[in-house]
Amino acid sequence: MKHILFVCTGNTCRSPMAEALLRKMAKERGLGVEARSAGVAAMDGMPMSRHAEAVLRDHHIDECLTSKALSQEAVRWSDLILTLTQGHKQHVIRSFPEAAGKVFTLKEYAENDPGVLNDLKELDGLYATWEVKRSLGQDLSDEERESLIEIQQRIPSFDISDPFGGTREDYDMAAAEIRTAIERLLDKWNEE
Repeated sequence: MKHILFVCTGNTCRSPMAEALLRKMAKERGLGVEARSAGVAAMDGMPMSRHAEAVLRDHHIDECLTSKALSQEAVRWSDLILTLTQGHKQHVIRSFPEAAGKVFTLKEYAENDPGVLNDLKELDGLYATWEVKRSLGQDLSDEERESLIEIQQRIPSFDISDPFGGTREDYDMAAAEIRTAIERLLDKWNEE
């Protein structure tokens, strides 16, 4: 049984939609998955946005999820932490460095292009080097900085658009992005 934790900002839109969609889609494929979600700036117990609930109802999911702040317990529980943006990923790694090896954006983890995957691995290494050097009061070398910029320009965006405060269409678009990434993720797991 895989334990998957989705992380976004307030845990009222994207991550609860991802949690519920993964649970449903994995069950339909007969895969053993437990899903939870949390937010890097969430307050415990806030209701899911009404548009997010409506989107889930359209997918025949009738769950009343409430927000949870990202916690050490949730990080420990998870086998894999899938964030909805690169910023969320960096926040999780900074807050829980011991979890760095299991934190990815949803779209990044679902990616299957070998060139993009190699770039991501190199980029993560450069970010780790940068954090270490910064903690020691050092800067990246000119060569490291150039590599960082080149790779960032090559890599596609792995962020799921934020529908918060938007229209129902914005939520439908975000849910479509999430659903597509989850389908690719499940295909990947089926191949393993």
